[in-house]
Amino acid sequence: MNGNAMLVLFAVLSLAASASAKVFFEEKFDSEWESRWTKSTFKQDEGTAGEFTLTAGKWYGDEADKGIQTGPDARFFAISSEMEEFSNEGIPLVLQFSAKHEQKLDCGGGYIKLLPASSDMSNFGGDTPYSIMFGPDICGSSTKKVHVIFTYKGKNLLTKKSIQCETDELTHVYTLILNPDKTYKVLIDNVEKAAGHLEDDWDFLAPKYITDPEAVRPEDWDERPVIDDPEDVKPDGYDEIPAKIADPEAEKPEDWDDEDDGEWEAPMLDNPEFKGEWAPKKMDNPMYKGKWEAPKIDNPEYESDDKIHVFKDLKYVGFELWQVKAGSIFDNILVTDDVEYAAKFAEDTWGAMKEGEKTMYDAAAEATRLVEEEERKKAEEERKALEEEEDSEEEEEEEEETEKEEEDHDEL
Repeated sequence: MNGNAMLVLFAVLSLAASASAKVFFEEKFDSEWESRWTKSTFKQDEGTAGEFTLTAGKWYGDEADKGIQTGPDARFFAISSEMEEFSNEGIPLVLQFSAKHEQKLDCGGGYIKLLPASSDMSNFGGDTPYSIMFGPDICGSSTKKVHVIFTYKGKNLLTKKSIQCETDELTHVYTLILNPDKTYKVLIDNVEKAAGHLEDDWDFLAPKYITDPEAVRPEDWDERPVIDDPEDVKPDGYDEIPAKIADPEAEKPEDWDDEDDGEWEAPMLDNPEFKGEWAPKKMDNPMYKGKWEAPKIDNPEYESDDKIHVFKDLKYVGFELWQVKAGSIFDNILVTDDVEYAAKFAEDTWGAMKEGEKTMYDAAAEATRLVEEEERKKAEEERKALEEEEDSEEEEEEEEETEKEEEDHDEL
């Protein structure tokens, strides 16, 4: 096959791969976004339901590039959008979105959910069954992690790995890749942060093997690594050696009177011959077999399942959050089976805006610093002026008291 033919074949294969890739959901939030999203009635009757507002935020790479922002503070937020129903059986599943906590989130969620067709989205809330929950969660100094939760047989399974989330006030892209071979990856800003196998990092299945509950350690099983030397015998007279002896160099004082002072006794000293309580020497135990462990047996509750990663009826994308300090902005949501497209989508959106956003953020931070510094200087000047005024008043009072004393003295 000549070079031109190879190029043509490569182009055909590339087009075929591109054509087979599927984007199930893509949202960049334009002015018509509300027509595609449904606000839940969750918590509305209680007056604790928050709102999502279209905005680019306080710093951005392009003011026209907007997302939806939570507000006001201390509210529940629940909103969802419908996508083409699909199953991820036999294909990769990529869930990706960006989050910007420009309010410096102190306690609240920033995660997204994929939900099945059976879920009632009109009252979408914390109890609504979901298939996947993914994204950052921050609360105080102890919780700063990326949630990756899968629903399996009615249970929500949390990852056993600790995946740290970003905690600054800039935009970051979170990507979850779930492969048909039950492996996964978590990326932040297109950089891998965690990877592995579902069966290793989640408790989908009962253990394949368990400790035999009926196993008993054999009576002749010796777990002692060392034992007393049976040939070591205590020397004759060992127990007769006293711990203390009279000081052989001590002398009775010349002025000691036995009648007045009692019978003189020499002071006692530690006996250098005394070795303490006798114990036989130790030796390696020739019968030592190591620590006994019960054997493993097949777990009768274990059931193999090659489809623990499969979700057959994914239909909705949603945010269901509680935030003490609101202000998070979410954008560029993507659900696809194409890992390469997701990476390019992240670079074309977040990647194209991150430098401009960082420049604007740095300028805002510097402006804030200058204002705070000016306020600090002003407060310091006011404090000093007040102190000088108080000192001046005290001096005037002292002068007035002195003058009065002199006047009283002259009158006398």
